[in-house]
Amino acid sequence: MRPASLDEVVGQQHLLKPGSPLRRLVDGSGAASVILYGPPGTGKTTLASLISHATGRRFEALSALSAGVKEVRAVIDTARRSAVHGQQTVLFIDEVHRFSKTQQDALLAAVENRVVLLVAATTENPSFSVVAPLLSRSLILALQPLRPEDVDTLLRRAIADPRGLGGKTTVDDEALAVLVRLSAGDARRALTALEVSAETAAGGPVTVEVVEQSLDEAAVRYDRDGDQHYDVISAFIKSVRGSDVDAALHYLARMLTAGEDPRFVARRLLILASEDIGMADSNALLVANAAAQTVAMIGMPEAQLTLAHATAYLATAPKSNAVTTALSAAMGDIRAGKAGLVPAHLRDSHYAGAKGLGHGKGYSYAHDAPDAVAAQQYPPDELVGVDYYRPTGRGAERELATRVQRLRDIIRR
Repeated sequence: MRPASLDEVVGQQHLLKPGSPLRRLVDGSGAASVILYGPPGTGKTTLASLISHATGRRFEALSALSAGVKEVRAVIDTARRSAVHGQQTVLFIDEVHRFSKTQQDALLAAVENRVVLLVAATTENPSFSVVAPLLSRSLILALQPLRPEDVDTLLRRAIADPRGLGGKTTVDDEALAVLVRLSAGDARRALTALEVSAETAAGGPVTVEVVEQSLDEAAVRYDRDGDQHYDVISAFIKSVRGSDVDAALHYLARMLTAGEDPRFVARRLLILASEDIGMADSNALLVANAAAQTVAMIGMPEAQLTLAHATAYLATAPKSNAVTTALSAAMGDIRAGKAGLVPAHLRDSHYAGAKGLGHGKGYSYAHDAPDAVAAQQYPPDELVGVDYYRPTGRGAERELATRVQRLRDIIRR
């Protein structure tokens, strides 16, 4: 069911407008190399195939899974000989993000000199997976997941078209809606699900029950080494930080369903407990640490309940980044050169000769003072009176703000 012409392509209309670089390539008049970047099943290979049929061009295809530098150079050598006879070569490289830096570098001269017209496909963000010189010589075209109406069009076409089911199987509207939903914008997944459901129906109608019988669960689009890994964990952390417990549990479920390492999730929660909750609820760090230890001890699938427990606790806890900003401000002052001498009365006085240097002289032992708070200078001279920690009015910091101010008043008087 791969489209044989642009007229059969659905979706990606933002890239296929009249006069657009991609349409010119498909029409045979474009001259710029392109990197097609987008999720699986959105048409990257289809568009490369259509470009390959453009008039007067040779087409070579390599997969980054199996090709090495030797194969790349062989294709370039052949393309160079063809160029002498006026024939341009389109080189399609699937999963270009899997090419090493050396393999990508081998393409540079050929792309720059127009020996080959490169059409590369990747599910990874090319800014992170493709070398900068190759990026600068190519157009980056981002494909989007197909809209539900696009997937619906594809499925109806596959049901009726002789290249597909040829009208031999009927699919009721409810079953079609389920197939569209399970596809999550992935044409390949939608067509595979339709094919499996038709086989299960064995000539009968495809109903919702048949679809459910055929597909145990919808595969989650999530590559633990790719963009989705970073996007989903980012959304997870931001949802916990933003106190949306429901969204946080959604992203947690998405990661666990896709087989994410639960220890990775636990580590992120540990970081968040101090970074975004801090003194507003110090128990958050204890809960996150207990969750990390429990995950390490019991593993999956039971550990998913522990992670849900910790996620819900941290998402609903009061939030404060006062500790984070305090440390950042203190480190900023140190980088700016504000790291003066330790006051003499605070220096170590336990070694021979220390007292002769005045170390420890005048030190006030805190426990001898009322409420165990002694008035004396603690920071270097340059930082006397500087407030780094500024408690918020949230959670435990609401009362702590008053206490911190009282302590400063006593210490600095």
